[in-house]
Amino acid sequence: NGSKVFRFVGKLPQTEYLRAISITASNNCYKVVNKPMSSETWSDMSDRTLQSVFAQDMIRGFFVVVGSIFKEPATINYPFEKGPLSPRFRGEHALRRYPSGEERCIACKLCEAICPAQAITIEAEERSDGSRRTTRYDIDMTKCIYCGLCQEACPVDAIVEGPNFEYSTETHEELLYNKEKLLNNGDKWEAEIAANLQADHLYR
Repeated sequence: NGSKVFRFVGKLPQTEYLRAISITASNNCYKVVNKPMSSETWSDMSDRTLQSVFAQDMIRGFFVVVGSIFKEPATINYPFEKGPLSPRFRGEHALRRYPSGEERCIACKLCEAICPAQAITIEAEERSDGSRRTTRYDIDMTKCIYCGLCQEACPVDAIVEGPNFEYSTETHEELLYNKEKLLNNGDKWEAEIAANLQADHLYR
């Protein structure tokens, strides 16, 4: 009879179904061919929920857990195991010495001038042989932002940021490093510091 037929894909909500019926009643050129939507009971909803939650998802999660047991763990057993560190790692500061035992720092104060956090304080005096050496070299580690500019500015590789990252303290005063503390750090970590500088020398 020339009437147009529209097939609705899936189930229509009750309001849309009634709207389609009203359109059909008012316009004879449309006809609804979908079956009336059956109302879902609480029993059907509970059965579907139980099947989804306690069957499929639980079994799927069980296999994920079992599969993870046989995989290599993504974590390490810190502090008994430690991951690799880059040669450019910026850790605890240290003042280095020459192999003769003479301190490298020439008191040029470039590190103090370039420090954006103003964490470095240096006082120097001239020696009898005409060379300049520091009488005071302090670093406030609570101000330091570990940018590495002090190490980059130093012309003699005296001040460096070493590989040590385990230096937490209980008091603020313990993080106020003086020259003696920095030289002790340099003596302790000299082998690692020298190896890191050698590994990175092509990029400096």
